[in-house]
Amino acid sequence: MAKWTPKHEAPEPLEGPVVPVITGGTIIWFVLFLVQLPFYGWFDDHGQLWWLWTCLAGGALGLLGIRITRSRDAAIKRAQAAAEAGPAHETEQAPAE
Repeated sequence: MAKWTPKHEAPEPLEGPVVPVITGGTIIWFVLFLVQLPFYGWFDDHGQLWWLWTCLAGGALGLLGIRITRSRDAAIKRAQAAAEAGPAHETEQAPAE
């Protein structure tokens, strides 16, 4: 079997407002959990408790996602700031001997 080779280069990834999207999704998961919570007995009687716990897990993982995306955005902004100010800082920091 021949090895697959791409016919063209992959496009650059799209950058967008990632943190608000993750935050919105996390809020939705927690709202779904809270909406289903009063029906705990019904879910338990019908063997469908996994719906409830899936929503809670989605909210918890969303909190982790918010933390990761916020730190990623901060790192990107720091790298951009360092790239813009890089040459000026290199000459200032080098001691004259």
